[in-house]
Amino acid sequence: MLLAALALLPKWEWNVDPVMWAPPKGPVVALIAAFGVISLLMGLKRKITDQVTTGGLFLVMALVLMLAVKDDTISLRYYSLLFVVVFLGGHALLNWQVKRGGGGAEVASDFIVYGVLGVLVGARLGHVLFYDLGHALKNPWWVFEIWTGGLASHGAVAGLIFVMYLFTKRRGVPFLEGADRFAFAATLGATVVRIGNLMNSEIVGREVPGQTWGMRFPRFDTQVAEAPLRYPSQIFEILLGFMVFAGLYIADRAMGREKRPRGAMISWFFILYFGGRMFTEQFKEIEALDKNSMFTMGQYLSLPCFLLGVFGLWRAYKERAPAGWVEPGDERAQPDAEPDDEDDEDDEDEEPGDGDADQPKGGDADVDAEFEDGKLKKQRGPG
Repeated sequence: MLLAALALLPKWEWNVDPVMWAPPKGPVVALIAAFGVISLLMGLKRKITDQVTTGGLFLVMALVLMLAVKDDTISLRYYSLLFVVVFLGGHALLNWQVKRGGGGAEVASDFIVYGVLGVLVGARLGHVLFYDLGHALKNPWWVFEIWTGGLASHGAVAGLIFVMYLFTKRRGVPFLEGADRFAFAATLGATVVRIGNLMNSEIVGREVPGQTWGMRFPRFDTQVAEAPLRYPSQIFEILLGFMVFAGLYIADRAMGREKRPRGAMISWFFILYFGGRMFTEQFKEIEALDKNSMFTMGQYLSLPCFLLGVFGLWRAYKERAPAGWVEPGDERAQPDAEPDDEDDEDDEDEEPGDGDADQPKGGDADVDAEFEDGKLKKQRGPG
């Protein structure tokens, strides 16, 4: 009966060209370099450090494209377009969380440069170190060819953690506060990147036993006459991303939104996402390890992240540090200052002569005499 049910599952072929557009290299490099120069000059003129950094980043990108791309055209893949979606959507989600916590509207915009660098550098180095070190040693320039694919989500998470630490330290905000605010954006990135993997026909699933259902990837299985049916592991992880997003939303509401303890949201992300990865990874083709390995590299990397999330949630509820985006100089950072300020204002408004304790010595004798006479008359009553 089970075999009959499996036979009803769909079989389909995925043969989408991953290249969306292949424009000439020269104009693309010139456009990126021009944008970098403009951003750099405007940042220097306005003394905006993040804008200067953005300009420098685009100039470096233009240089890498000019040196690394040997062809006359640059292949722009759907994967690259989806990364733009990640950055724009991540900016919107981070902005929502930071503003809800009391932060300024400029915070998310300031973080975008850190986020881009953290994702690209971390994801690329993660892929090189964990999955394809041999290729990098043979062709070092290949490390910079990120548009061809080869980005590891675990490396992206590590890169984001590092840049979030730098960003929050610079702004004087607790690291866990920044990490909490980024949990929804991280979920979006983890989901959209899997769509990119599907468009690239990469990170494919294992072959389905019995070949009763599944997806064929002829762009991946190029050495056989007919591509075998594989588990749609990319789709499994896309669905996982939607489930994690829903789980975070439910957890956020259940914990009272801004009443939640600091560190709880990022801990839930680690628990839900990497716990789910422990399951979905068993359907993926083994990479970087022996084909007979009991676990995939992704499972080995996901386990400590899941345990870190469990520990982080326990610690968050033990310490119960209040959530809130408070930077140095913010009035909320000094809640005890308001009563003192009010007292000081009262003291400033109080004129000399109000109150016995503040009565100056050696004042006007006539005024003093009238005060004393009036006081005596009040005590004696009329007449």
